[in-house]
Amino acid sequence: MSRKTKGAGKQTSKLLEAEARIPVRLNYLLHLPADYGKDPDKRWPLILFLHGMGERGDDLGKVKIHGIPKRVERDPSFPFVTVSPQCPLDSVWTSQLPALETLLDSVLDQYAVDPARVYLTGLSMGGYGSWALGSQSPQRFAAVVPICGGGRPEAGFPAKVAALKEVPVWAFHGAKDDVVPLAESETLVDHLRSVGGDARLTVYPDCGHNSWAQTYDNPYLYRWMLKYHR
Repeated sequence: MSRKTKGAGKQTSKLLEAEARIPVRLNYLLHLPADYGKDPDKRWPLILFLHGMGERGDDLGKVKIHGIPKRVERDPSFPFVTVSPQCPLDSVWTSQLPALETLLDSVLDQYAVDPARVYLTGLSMGGYGSWALGSQSPQRFAAVVPICGGGRPEAGFPAKVAALKEVPVWAFHGAKDDVVPLAESETLVDHLRSVGGDARLTVYPDCGHNSWAQTYDNPYLYRWMLKYHR
């Protein structure tokens, strides 16, 4: 076998440019509205929901405990396609961004989804994931709703949220949250506003970490989402 020998005995600078494919394996819940398919020309809005730390693993029943999956279990007519993946037990959403993008591509390819009305939301660990995925790929989302989330300085936050300047963001947090401090949301929303972003923050004054129940139970949240198209 021929091998290059130029530069032997010294350290040299090189650049690799190639396409790398990684294996992706994610369990997820898919909700199709009760009227899905009745009009073959209709394209539906989609919500990508990211759960919290306690719902990781390989039991999708856990994912139904909170948030969007809980809501659609109660209301099969919920007028969005919803995709609710489950993070592997030994991982976090901020380490699963390529897998989430692959999942989103797959769903958009297979189902009657309007690509201009794709919305991203998540709670706690999923709130961190929402900030991270939204900042990495803002062109994918019509709006982003992070709940009791934040962003780590070592991951480039808050500066990284500037990428969301053109995407409406509505964050939610409990003032008495002792798991993820309110300052996490405040810092990111303030930075996004400082660069001209359309960012709002709702703070529940008497709420602890569970700021998601009343958020996802509020019908206005979904009307707000649907005001926006990519």
